Amino acid sequence: MVNLSSNLLYTAFVLYLVALVFFGGAIRDKRSLQGKKSLNRWAKIGIILTIIGFAAQLGYFITRWIASGHAPVSNLFEFTTFFGMALIGAFIVIFFIYKTPLLGLFTLPIGILVIAYASMFNRNITPLIPSLQSDWLHIHVTTAALGEAILAISFAAGLIYLVKHVDQTKKSKSTFWLEMVMLGLICVVGFISVTTTFSLMDYKAGFHWIDKGGAEAEVEYPMPALVGPHEGELLTKGKFEPLLDMPAIIDAKKLNTVIWSLSAGLILYGLIRLIVRKRIGELLKPLTKNINSDLVDEISYRSVLIGFPVFTLGALIFAMIWAQIAWTRFWGWDPKEVWALVTWLFYAAFLHLRLSKGWHGEKSAWLAVIGFVIIMFNLVAVNLVIVGLHSYAG
Repeated sequence: MVNLSSNLLYTAFVLYLVALVFFGGAIRDKRSLQGKKSLNRWAKIGIILTIIGFAAQLGYFITRWIASGHAPVSNLFEFTTFFGMALIGAFIVIFFIYKTPLLGLFTLPIGILVIAYASMFNRNITPLIPSLQSDWLHIHVTTAALGEAILAISFAAGLIYLVKHVDQTKKSKSTFWLEMVMLGLICVVGFISVTTTFSLMDYKAGFHWIDKGGAEAEVEYPMPALVGPHEGELLTKGKFEPLLDMPAIIDAKKLNTVIWSLSAGLILYGLIRLIVRKRIGELLKPLTKNINSDLVDEISYRSVLIGFPVFTLGALIFAMIWAQIAWTRFWGWDPKEVWALVTWLFYAAFLHLRLSKGWHGEKSAWLAVIGFVIIMFNLVAVNLVIVGLHSYAG
């Protein structure tokens, strides 16, 4: 059952990649870019492959649930793959409403990167710890992930709008920050590259360290330790000695992974810039030449309008109910709780500025992009680096 589940996820990943190629072919048709109700053959094949891929990933989710005996959203691998599946599902629904292939060209890569990112974590099925043995596991986590996935569509639409409208002929704050967003996406590719490389090398380095409770513990690094654990002592001979030890409140192993990912991303970004001799945003700009700006702006706004209440239910209301049951308090200022609140406040401000202050177009697009950056910070930095009650998700 586990092998079947893995094969279905791999099949979905491959189908999304192939569908991306067809959406790329579809944008050559000006009618498709303008959001006409009729789709060309490329777009039709692209969405059919995406639906088949989504069905395969749904099959992965169901078979893993059967194999584990609980909703497969209890660790970073399971949560992130579900997030990717929800993102693709949200895209499929919105695609049939607006008939815009270019949205697929920007959304599918995000979904593909999310799934590839997830595959770098431990994929073993493990028993649930006591605090997770509750029906609220799948109620809270799946609803929160679905809300974030719908909000991610807003990011894709906002990114299309910015690529089209930001003037790439001169340096400005807009070109700089748009390029930083592109760099962030490339750093995910960097994470996948370095993790895969060291995994193939079977790199392992054990450390003895002192955790934040003062207890002795051991940890194994899957890549050279640029930063080591608190009062760490390298146990594996011949491996790289850390340049710096981290305080116990920081998960040094995961921070080390983040540093490697950022470094690999910067190198990859530098190589791309060296080869193409232009900004990534400028490289993508021709794709958006004939896009209907008002249509993309509407997609971005409506995605937030739908995703915000879903996120509110999952990440705040359901989370508080479960926290009260599991920990006898509905709020405890855990890092994950704090950043869920920050995300909620940001999107509440987004809707306020959009509805009351008339922030449309480029301003709204920037808000959509910033919101997704906050979501990814919550998923990556808070989960990987900061030690808290949600650290079991790693």
